[in-house]
Amino acid sequence: MMAGYAHPEVLVEPDWLDAHLNDRQVRIVEANEDPALYDQGHIPGAVRLHWKQDLQDPIVRDWVPKDRFEHILGELGVEPSQTVVFYGDRNNWFATYTFWLFKYYGHRDARILNGGRDRWLREGRKTSLEVPRFAPTEYRASAPDRSIRAFRDEVLQRLKQPNAALVDVRSPAEFSGELLAPPAYPQEGAQRSGHIPGFRQVKNYDGSWTEWGSLVGVPIER
Repeated sequence: MMAGYAHPEVLVEPDWLDAHLNDRQVRIVEANEDPALYDQGHIPGAVRLHWKQDLQDPIVRDWVPKDRFEHILGELGVEPSQTVVFYGDRNNWFATYTFWLFKYYGHRDARILNGGRDRWLREGRKTSLEVPRFAPTEYRASAPDRSIRAFRDEVLQRLKQPNAALVDVRSPAEFSGELLAPPAYPQEGAQRSGHIPGFRQVKNYDGSWTEWGSLVGVPIER
């Protein structure tokens, strides 16, 4: 457990995941910016979620609705009682996006692999080309949690440790001084806000700059 975090249990270390690869109560999800990386080798037992094809509604440009989310997870054999661990490329960029979607629909035990795909590969841990098949389930999501939707972009760039692929979030003590800087509104709020470490009073602006910057007549400061 990492000291100084309000919820250190959300981060899991590679050693922990290595020890739980055959745990039926743990489901591993790879979500990359580049989904093709999965076919080059992934953590054994990991299923792939494509951030655009699986998780976004192409019409409303938002997260998939509840019934589609339930269908996808049911096909992957995910159960509401399972611990789901997310990881991906680019310091878990879209892994955290997917984490927030699961939390939005009320999945109880969702976690992030500390260091993501890059760290797992760099440490020489086992990978597989096999696409796992699990028995379908009747996944039932909770009502959407509207409080889970905000920022992170420029702040993250200033706060990343020199070797960000090893540990890509910092403690609240390291982070707090940066909150005095002007706020940032990233284009992709959900995956980036996953890197806000341990703060209890944080919310996502659902539409982020992608929405605000496309509106007509809204106030903008330069």
